[in-house]
Amino acid sequence: MVAGELVQEHMPPDGITIARKSPELRGASERCADATYAAAPTATTRGETDTERELEQEKEVPADEREAMLPNGGGGGGGGGEVGEKRLETRLYGRRFAVLAVFSLYSLLNAFQWIQYSIIANVFTQYYGVTNDKVDWLSIVYMVAYVPLIFPATWLLDRKGLRLTSLLGAGLNCAGAWLKCASVSPELFGVTVTAQVVCSVAQVFILGLPSRIASVWFGPREVSTACATAVLGNQLGTAIGFLLPPVLVPNTPDDVELTGHNISIMFYGTAAVSTVLFILTVIVIKDRPSLPPSQAQAVLPDSPPEDYSYRQSIVNLIKNKAFVLLLVSYGIMTGSFYSVSTLLNQMIMACYENQELNAGRIGLTLVVAGMVGSILCGLWLDHTKTYKMTTLIVYGLSFLGMVVFTFTLNLDNIYLVFFTAGVLGFFMTGYLPLGFEFGVEITYPESEGTSSGLLNAFAQIFGIIFTLIQGKLTTDYKPLAGNLFLCAWIFLGIMLTALIKSELKRHNVNMGLDSNHLQAIPTECPGDCRSETKSNGVKLEHSISFSPETSL
Repeated sequence: MVAGELVQEHMPPDGITIARKSPELRGASERCADATYAAAPTATTRGETDTERELEQEKEVPADEREAMLPNGGGGGGGGGEVGEKRLETRLYGRRFAVLAVFSLYSLLNAFQWIQYSIIANVFTQYYGVTNDKVDWLSIVYMVAYVPLIFPATWLLDRKGLRLTSLLGAGLNCAGAWLKCASVSPELFGVTVTAQVVCSVAQVFILGLPSRIASVWFGPREVSTACATAVLGNQLGTAIGFLLPPVLVPNTPDDVELTGHNISIMFYGTAAVSTVLFILTVIVIKDRPSLPPSQAQAVLPDSPPEDYSYRQSIVNLIKNKAFVLLLVSYGIMTGSFYSVSTLLNQMIMACYENQELNAGRIGLTLVVAGMVGSILCGLWLDHTKTYKMTTLIVYGLSFLGMVVFTFTLNLDNIYLVFFTAGVLGFFMTGYLPLGFEFGVEITYPESEGTSSGLLNAFAQIFGIIFTLIQGKLTTDYKPLAGNLFLCAWIFLGIMLTALIKSELKRHNVNMGLDSNHLQAIPTECPGDCRSETKSNGVKLEHSISFSPETSL
């Protein structure tokens, strides 16, 4: 099967109605500012002459103009020829790249602070006089904090918007970085734990934002690539976290003062950069652009309606069987990545002595290869929209990569480990944005922040469990035992992914409203029109049906 043979069936959404201002209703709609619009399958009540005139006009409209307007047609009820076209105006702003860049950078710094302890665990155990498991908890705390806090964080994102959530993420990240500067003393391990807890809370306001930023700021032809780029920032932070700490803080067990000085340089540098990024966040990031970037965003409300229920949104997601399967499979894959990243230093040191620098470089290879995989997967999704097929293939290749990494780790060939870690990272880390975007597609029109938040919550839960169990197996037995444990779970994830029923709801709304399969018809403005029914002039009914993802 070649790329050119992959196609997507696009069926127009059923049960949507688009209201028009016909001459008879124009006065009523002016008196009712909250007039409701809806979209329904093509139906005309005009004569054959009007219908032919419509078809001629439709042929004259350039394709690129039709992409930004509702389908032609005047609708029934008199004066059909005089009714103007109702457009859902969309626009792409250059500011979207600045928003994406600033978010990616402070997400990068947060990921750097997550892994900066684990990759030089032997240095911190000697400096603070603690055991390996206590240093492991400096990484695990990121996962522990996320699970209970994700629900208030996603509620805040839905209610208060992108800007406030971003400010909290960047601000707490900055505060935690400065608090670490006060922990550079062998007896102040408790202070560094507190600082890491603050950074872990900041992460709660960061990890769920890539899909929201992509959906709210980017057009339908670039949304998956934008989400992959936002996720890439976090991955790049992990990569730098693997690379820099072993260089900045080399192992000097006989000179505690020098070790403390080196740790101080790393902490103060992180704090300075985090301060600059917080200021940029205040200046650059806004809730949303003035005009929506896509039809799927145009038909959604600009703000939650008064009767919006966050609890009901969660219930709707839990009742979505496809999303529940994705929750578990995403949790298994991402939790495995978290576990491998946290324990990589211990695995390398168990097989290769005095290779702290190479352990960091192997981690860098793992994540940089994953960054390349993320971008390529995002571009592929924007081009083909084959979400389930791509997700399943990448999942299967991640399993093969994990098996190869497991059985080549102890062959006394460090260069082979570099290669196998790169292959593993390309697919395992490249899977992360796939899960985000797939989740948004099958749960539309529910909030992107809520679906992404739940996906991350399951990733953290599995990450905690996998890290503790794999760490125990690695310490008591060998890295082989811990890696085989992960292989078994990833194979289960493949089975669950294969069971997901793929319905590309967001994509089908974009395609349906961009095509001429739908026609506007007038609807009367009720006397008690309420503001919560407004969504940029269009109301989405819950009777929408969507075509599944297919390939020929």
